[in-house]
Amino acid sequence: MKVHLQYGRDGIDVEIPSARVRVIEPAFVEGLADESAAFTAAVRAPIGGKPLRERVAAHERVAVVIPDVTRPLPTDRLLPRVLAELAHVPAKNVVVINGTGSHRANTPDELRAMVGAGVLARYRVVNHDAHDAGTLASAGYTHDGLPVAMARDYVEADRRIVLGLIEPHFMAGFSGGYKGVFPAVADIASIMHYHRAAAIGHPKSTWGVLDGNPTQEQIRWNGALLPVDFLVNVTVNRKRQITGYFCGDVDAAHAAGCAFAKRTTMAACEHPFPIVVTTNAGYPLDQNLYQAVKGMHAAMQVVERDGLILTAARCNDGFPSHGNFRRLLFDHPTPRALLDAITAPGFSVYDQWEAQLLAIVALRARVGLKSELDAAEVRRAHLEPVDDLGGRVAAELDARGDVPIAVLPEGPMTIPYLA
Repeated sequence: MKVHLQYGRDGIDVEIPSARVRVIEPAFVEGLADESAAFTAAVRAPIGGKPLRERVAAHERVAVVIPDVTRPLPTDRLLPRVLAELAHVPAKNVVVINGTGSHRANTPDELRAMVGAGVLARYRVVNHDAHDAGTLASAGYTHDGLPVAMARDYVEADRRIVLGLIEPHFMAGFSGGYKGVFPAVADIASIMHYHRAAAIGHPKSTWGVLDGNPTQEQIRWNGALLPVDFLVNVTVNRKRQITGYFCGDVDAAHAAGCAFAKRTTMAACEHPFPIVVTTNAGYPLDQNLYQAVKGMHAAMQVVERDGLILTAARCNDGFPSHGNFRRLLFDHPTPRALLDAITAPGFSVYDQWEAQLLAIVALRARVGLKSELDAAEVRRAHLEPVDDLGGRVAAELDARGDVPIAVLPEGPMTIPYLA
């Protein structure tokens, strides 16, 4: 059976040598017939509160937060529409903040592709820097009393507008909502506390769960420390076409978007699979191994214990080079040693959360990776380098017999779960 896997910008075709294959992908929702008209309707008759243009006076300072380049939000189409609704506000009063969280700054070329040359020429567009105290200001305190700083441009704005994509998330349940604020524009200390091992390892810090999820609870508390005046969230299909707008009040709009996403992106399975082939949804999500853990974690939801997960993720940006993710993987000889170190009392290292989740996956199943990473480094990261996915499946079938196989062509865009 031939399957097309999302890999990089173009994808790859793989021949799966079996007839016992279940392809698990999102229920395809057609893009809106007129994205622009639908946007206008959504922001002028929002879910809760006044229309967007009525929430901002011409003299007020406005911060508009967008996700960084690792998120497949069609910002290049969405942001100009938001700014057009704010045409009565002088451009000098508006700052667009690239909500990088703890990720690397995006390059000028990346920013140009994300927001468009016209926006970049007219408005001030800045990368958030969680590590630079000079660009931060106090926003308040966490639920347990720790200080939270955020991008100064965001803190000092009179009005705050947040853009985001709603999709299943392996820690927060779903992305979008207040996640466009926290950790997107937060300081590194509060991001570290948010990603502490106890919260990440909690059984409700997982796909599709909002209530009782300690990760989502932190997002909501910290994200609401300063008023968010308007939320612009969307859902998209595999073609990056917008399938729904969820705009207005943060809580109400996000809830509506998550309900829609759950109906279209989560799939029940009757039994676990000995072999699961997955991806990280192609570009931009599969640019590095750090992000590619999401696709592996999605596959883990339905893989048989000690089964095989095969992941196709280009990883052209490496591990990536920033942070401690690579070092954490390399410094520990086994996934168990890595997980024991991270969960030990007092352990706190930047990037530990993604390493923690990779270790959890690797303890559940064997994990192979097709990527552009050096094979020796893939092995040091506790993964098996794979060149030929179809051949690797064939070898596993030779060893195990004719067992059923699950394929997630879009990786974490669909979350399977055991019914």
